[in-house]
Amino acid sequence: MRQQAIKRIAVLVSIGRHPVSGVPRYSRNDAAALGLAKELAQHASDVSIDVIHAGQADNPALPEYLALGATRISVIETAAAQDVLPALQEQLQAYDLVLCGSRAESGEASGMLPYQLAARLNLPLLAGVITVTPGSDAIVAQQFLPKGRRREVALPLPALLTVHPLAPSRLRYAYARLRAGGITSQVFPEVMSDVGEEWQIEIAKALPRKLAAPEKRSGHARMQAATVAESRGGKVLQEGSAADKAQAVLAYLREHHLVDY
Repeated sequence: MRQQAIKRIAVLVSIGRHPVSGVPRYSRNDAAALGLAKELAQHASDVSIDVIHAGQADNPALPEYLALGATRISVIETAAAQDVLPALQEQLQAYDLVLCGSRAESGEASGMLPYQLAARLNLPLLAGVITVTPGSDAIVAQQFLPKGRRREVALPLPALLTVHPLAPSRLRYAYARLRAGGITSQVFPEVMSDVGEEWQIEIAKALPRKLAAPEKRSGHARMQAATVAESRGGKVLQEGSAADKAQAVLAYLREHHLVDY
């Protein structure tokens, strides 16, 4: 494949939140997208990487992306209840590749922005990317799949990719880069819409932990199960009273030491 480097890459970054203290911090998913963009730039010449954030320029967590390797951050100043899609659509018109994390770190509805943005920009979208190889007029991306599987997908440019959280990243935090970098901001006029008034912004909640019986299979059997889709077995209770069915469930939980009464 003839090497014709991608000329312009946009990396969308958001503000994350520490899972214990709740302190704002850089988003690990978006940092993985920045790391992927930096690796692409090493394989080609004259590549520009623009790091873009829609929100408030004075957020204390935003300079952390400078420390991770962004030379400059362009902030589109928007209100908290403002829809950022129109501003991002206007900003991302002339890029060969748009990278972002798979989801933000707040709210159960996060993860929809890349899909809505790709629809507005009329770009192909590939989710769960872990590596990208540049080509002349296309890229070959390795996509993360369940059970440890991977597959390579050729995608024409321009395109939008969401980066999987397990994508390798060699970014290192450097305070000197934080001091040397800069943040510029521009105000995007608010588009009159009643969409923002319907939103509810809340902190992400930990999902309930799924009870699972202890694994008793051999290592070989577990490896086969990880690579081959198979039925997980189980028992369907269709007959008997509600008390009988509840007793069967309780017996299963006791057998696998999932309850202690």
